[in-house]
Amino acid sequence: MQRFGLTTHRKQLVQGLIQSSQKLASAGCRIIYIDGSFVTSKEHPGDFDACWDLNHVDVDNLDPIFFDFADRRASQKAQFFGEWFPADLPNGNSGLTFLEFFQIDKATGKPKGIIAIALAKGTQKE
Repeated sequence: MQRFGLTTHRKQLVQGLIQSSQKLASAGCRIIYIDGSFVTSKEHPGDFDACWDLNHVDVDNLDPIFFDFADRRASQKAQFFGEWFPADLPNGNSGLTFLEFFQIDKATGKPKGIIAIALAKGTQKE
């Protein structure tokens, strides 16, 4: 995460990402995916965009903020400085899940890479 926390603003985003990832991990989440301008060289990204794998997550022990999409995810942005989506949830009208949607370049429609982070040792996508 050092690469992405080079400015004061980016450090704040990294701290929010770490805090929210810890909440997900404590509920059993094993892997997250990060996308958006945060994972580029953009000096001042507005926030981070992320999705989380639902496998193994005890949703009863997960902070409800991860399901709060009201007002363009305002509560998530206020608390974590970024936005979270369940990876397998459909993204609007695209017909794609968020995980699939994150892997498409918005400008070109071509496939692109994203960052996957294992939250637990030995984590694999099942």
